[in-house]
Amino acid sequence: MFGFMRAYIRWVDAVNYRIGRVAMYGIFVLIGILLWSSLSKVLSDEPFHLLVAPSNWTLEMAQFAMVAYYIIGGPYSIQMGSNVRMDLFYGDWSVKKKAWFDAFTIVCLVTFLAVLLYGGMTSLAYSLGYWGDHPFQFFIGLLTGSEEIGRLEVSRRAWRPYMWPIKAIMVAGIVLMLLQAVSEFFKDIFRIRGEEA
Repeated sequence: MFGFMRAYIRWVDAVNYRIGRVAMYGIFVLIGILLWSSLSKVLSDEPFHLLVAPSNWTLEMAQFAMVAYYIIGGPYSIQMGSNVRMDLFYGDWSVKKKAWFDAFTIVCLVTFLAVLLYGGMTSLAYSLGYWGDHPFQFFIGLLTGSEEIGRLEVSRRAWRPYMWPIKAIMVAGIVLMLLQAVSEFFKDIFRIRGEEA
């Protein structure tokens, strides 16, 4: 059992580390979008108004980029211990007591992420044109060929992008966060036992 836990920790940490290192550069995508938004608004005045029209897609695309940056980078943040903590009592506790407390909070986190994953899967299924009550059966049906994608959801903004790509990124980020939370739980079990993961 402990061998499986160590292998799981190594595998999940390696995957989330690599994905997190790539996701870090997403901030530059966000900066580029916001820079284009600013420049297109400034340059849309005379005498450049014929060259550059202000873009109506930049605000929503910046929101999409920020969501992707945040949710894909979240597991990496937890792995590195760079998430924000309120340290009133925690800092004075022993390693074993911290591990017990962390294990309890991770159980709460996993419960929250499971509910969030169900909501994300439901929302993703809706964005792919599924109107029923069983989103997991819909995705299994897509894999087996018994379901088809319906009318795709689009944003209500003027440029009307499809919503499924950002919803798929959100579901992937929630799954990665769930995997990392379980990895952190296993690490806490090893700390409680006085061992290294």
